[in-house]
Amino acid sequence: MSAVSSGVKELRKIIESAKENTLLKRGTLLFIDEIHRFNKAQQDGLLHAVEDGTLALIGATTENPSFEVISPLLSRCRVLKLNSLSEDDLTAILENALSKDILLSRRSVTFEEGTRDSLVQSSGGDARKMLNTLEAAVTMSGEDGEAVTVDSQLLSEALQSKSHIYDKAGDYHYDTISAFIKSVRGSDPDAAVYWLAVMLEGGEKPEFITRRLIILASEDVGNADPQGLVIANAGFQAVHAIGMPEAALTLAQVTTYLAAAPKSNASYLAVKEAMRKVREEGTSPVPLHLRNAPTKLMESFDYGKDYTYPHDQPEHFTDVNYFPEGKPPTRFYRPTEQGYEEFITKRLNKLWPERRG
Repeated sequence: MSAVSSGVKELRKIIESAKENTLLKRGTLLFIDEIHRFNKAQQDGLLHAVEDGTLALIGATTENPSFEVISPLLSRCRVLKLNSLSEDDLTAILENALSKDILLSRRSVTFEEGTRDSLVQSSGGDARKMLNTLEAAVTMSGEDGEAVTVDSQLLSEALQSKSHIYDKAGDYHYDTISAFIKSVRGSDPDAAVYWLAVMLEGGEKPEFITRRLIILASEDVGNADPQGLVIANAGFQAVHAIGMPEAALTLAQVTTYLAAAPKSNASYLAVKEAMRKVREEGTSPVPLHLRNAPTKLMESFDYGKDYTYPHDQPEHFTDVNYFPEGKPPTRFYRPTEQGYEEFITKRLNKLWPERRG
């Protein structure tokens, strides 16, 4: 059965039939295509029958079963991942079709040099896509019975647009953005631009990509190059203003800049560690000398008393405890020696020598 066109009613009939088969000492195998199309209630309806052996279930899905199949049902199944076909597999399938398919054998199909490889590569690991493209090319090339030479122009017309397995809502969406971010983080602008192109050709929203780049600018570039965040944010504004296809130029500029920039995750680690400490120890009262005193009443309660204004001091700095009372100063931010953070490291070491070592 297909989950696209079937529902609980059909499912119940099958389960009842399977129960009758069990009484007759016969097994029942139920194959459900596109099983992710069943909602939670429909999938729940399968649980008991699978659990007690009334039927053996095979479900096929193009989605990630971790997200689309309910956990109780998934735990009763074995997950087998079907990978894309290799180019060798596709070539073998193509040769088999050319020698045995009736339509192709009547047309005596030959390929211009390099076109056969292009057909295989353009299929994205999908044999059905490859064979459908070949059939379209043969059909477009003239009368039945005539010999066919598949050249680059004919193949391009048959393809219309190349097959992309990029799915803005599926696994490949998340896998590709992951590869993109990891390439930028790994300082490889060439790989980063490749994955950027995959997303853009697949129709990904440019705003989604720029939002991820803004996050990366803070998380992975940080203060090693403070301009990274400025450029990423400017990129978002530009993409929003101009849209595609010109926005691809802005995305390429921001991507290559961040990929080539020195890297530091020190600020990211600092806030993660500080947040963990706050969760474990709770929040503390703000010391009086760090509070503002906008009214006379607040001033009478010593708000802001003994606060030292740094700009009135030499080098615009004064050695004061800015942590809560009773809390020892803790080093959260550990700048690296990368890019601008080298200067930051030297400055902080000079200002806070005891804490910084």
